[in-house]
Amino acid sequence: MNPLKRLGRRRAAVLPLLAVTALVTPAAANAAPDASGAVRASTLGAQAAQSGRYFGAAVAAGRLGDGTYSGILDREFNSVTPENEMKWETTERSRGSFNFGPGDQIVSHASSHGQRVRGHTLVWHSQLPSWVGSIRDANTLRSVMNNHITTVANHYKGRIYAWDVVNEAFADNGSGQHRSSVFQDVLGNGFIEEAFRTARSADPGAKLCYNDYSIEDWNSAKTQGVYRMVRDFKSRGVPIDCVGFQSHFGAGGPPGNFQTTLSNFAALGVDVQLTELDIAQAPAGAYTNTVRACMNVSRCTGITVWGIRDSDSWRSGENPLLFDRNGNKKAAYGAALTALGGTPTA
Repeated sequence: MNPLKRLGRRRAAVLPLLAVTALVTPAAANAAPDASGAVRASTLGAQAAQSGRYFGAAVAAGRLGDGTYSGILDREFNSVTPENEMKWETTERSRGSFNFGPGDQIVSHASSHGQRVRGHTLVWHSQLPSWVGSIRDANTLRSVMNNHITTVANHYKGRIYAWDVVNEAFADNGSGQHRSSVFQDVLGNGFIEEAFRTARSADPGAKLCYNDYSIEDWNSAKTQGVYRMVRDFKSRGVPIDCVGFQSHFGAGGPPGNFQTTLSNFAALGVDVQLTELDIAQAPAGAYTNTVRACMNVSRCTGITVWGIRDSDSWRSGENPLLFDRNGNKKAAYGAALTALGGTPTA
């Protein structure tokens, strides 16, 4: 288990120059060069875009009608991740019957506001319909998994920047091995590779990511297990483009070697991304250290906070986000923007 006690409904090379323009939201109009010639923007997404990065948020389709929520989303962020709308229990609750309505709503909103979309997630042991979890025949499960990946990825082909292809496949027990799941137990270690190869065939243009929590400390067995997998995949040509570090931190923020971890993974030839960032009580210094670690690694291509206001967070009791329950900027917001190189305004 994540030390922060996970909740079931929780939720998930520097970009080419041409792609940078796609990251620039209308808020980029607030960007202007300072005396040194550096561009300093006053919103998170616009400032992240100055270095070819994104700064995104997890989004719930049901909250898009909330004017305060959507107002912050559209002003501040140039990337979105559907919180639950692309998970298996939503997209294929019954075998072969697909529901893309909630996910389409988020993708449409993002497209109309110049925001890219991270797809989350194709294969995960949680939020999985019971009919999948009950499969015990390997050929059946392989067919079901590959059909799910192909159908979902094909539906969103050309509209997804990156997919979390496989989510949280490693155990928390200090073994550095895969966790027990229907996919692991029935298909064995090869299911992750097969999922990535299937996703590449379905959408060759999307970046393919492995996503997990508690892999930020370079010295942990879980981190090393994921590192060995990525190194193996790269050595054998398995299509993996990025590793997502969920970054659900306690009040102390990231481990002291977090930047080392990001750098070591990036050295394998993959992008690294902070995919679900939240920090208990949102200390400004902890957000500074986290954002700075990403900014100091050229292949750290973006940051996503897991929610917008504290009231939207799966950890709402810990007030871990950049905006308070009323949608006001917190001190952590200014710290994050400054660490990106921007200039906070009131």
